[in-house]
Amino acid sequence: MDKQLLIECHRRIKPFIHHTPVLTSRLIDEMVGAPLFFKCENFQRMGAFKMRGAANAIMQLSEKQKQNGVVTHSSGNFAQALSLAAHSLGVKAYIVMPHSAPQVKKNAVRGYGGQIIECEPTLEARELASKQIEEKYGATFIHPSNDTTVILGQGTACKELLESHPNLDYVVAPVGGGGLIAGTALAAHYFGNQCKTIGGEPFEADDAYRSLQSGQIERNSTANTIADGLKTQLGDRNFPIIQKHVEEIIRVTEKEIVSAMRLIWERLKIVCEPSSAVALAAVLKTKEKFTQKKVGILISGGNVDLDHLPF
Repeated sequence: MDKQLLIECHRRIKPFIHHTPVLTSRLIDEMVGAPLFFKCENFQRMGAFKMRGAANAIMQLSEKQKQNGVVTHSSGNFAQALSLAAHSLGVKAYIVMPHSAPQVKKNAVRGYGGQIIECEPTLEARELASKQIEEKYGATFIHPSNDTTVILGQGTACKELLESHPNLDYVVAPVGGGGLIAGTALAAHYFGNQCKTIGGEPFEADDAYRSLQSGQIERNSTANTIADGLKTQLGDRNFPIIQKHVEEIIRVTEKEIVSAMRLIWERLKIVCEPSSAVALAAVLKTKEKFTQKKVGILISGGNVDLDHLPF
C-alpha cells in the first residue's frame, strides 16, 4: 500500500468524518517527561476511529455491491461504524452480533440504521451467520480490521495528527484486531519525519506481542481484559504491515489501564473507553524510552458504559 492510496482515501472520506482535535496536558507531560499529543478519536462520528475505515470500505464498492448492502460481525464499535457509514451513504447494513452483546450497543446499531442478526457468542457462529447473509442477499462482507480499505481508512487519523504535528518522534496506538495500528504505522512511515510506531496491548490479550515474537499470527485462549475493544486478533492483511513498520508492542496490566483511563478523564476532561487508555498506559510504563521525545497518542474511542466505570 503506497502513500498515494492513503492520500486518496483521506480525500474520499473527509465529507463523512470529523477532523478530530488534538489535546495536550502539561501535568501528564511532566509525569512522562515528554510532550504528548492526544489525537481524540472519541470525538469521531459514532465515538471511535472505526468510522474512517467503514466509510472508506463502503465507498470503494461497485454500485451493484452497494445495492446489495454490506455485512460484518462485531459486538462493538465496528458494528456501529458500519451501520452509520452505510446509512450516510444510502447502503443497507446487516450486522451479526452475539446475543450476549450489551443492549446499549444493540440500541446504538439500530439507531444508526443497522439490521441486527443475533447469533451464539462464538467466532464460528458469527462467521457462519455472516456467510448466510452474503449468500441470501448478495451482501459484501467487510471485516472490522483485516481489510485493506479499512486499514487505509484507519490510517487517516494518524495522517491528520502528523499534518498538525509533523515532527513527532513516536506515535502510540492500542492493538486489537490490528487495523488501527497497521494504518497508523503506514501513515507514520509515509507522512512522519522518521516517526516510529509503537503499540500498546493488555497482558490479558497479548496475541500481537506474541505474534511479533514468533513471526506468525498467535491467538488468545482467553482475553480477560477490561479493554473489551482489544479482544480480537490480527489478520493476514494487517500482520505483515505490523511486522514491517511497528517498532515494538508494550504490554500493560489491567491496573495500569484503569489508572491511565482515570488520568485521561481527570486531566484531559474527556470520556475515553478502556481500550483507548492502553496507549497512554504503555507510555507511562516505559517513560524512560520517551524522555524528551515528541509523542502522539491515539485515543481510539469513547464508547463506554457509564453504569460500569472501573473507578
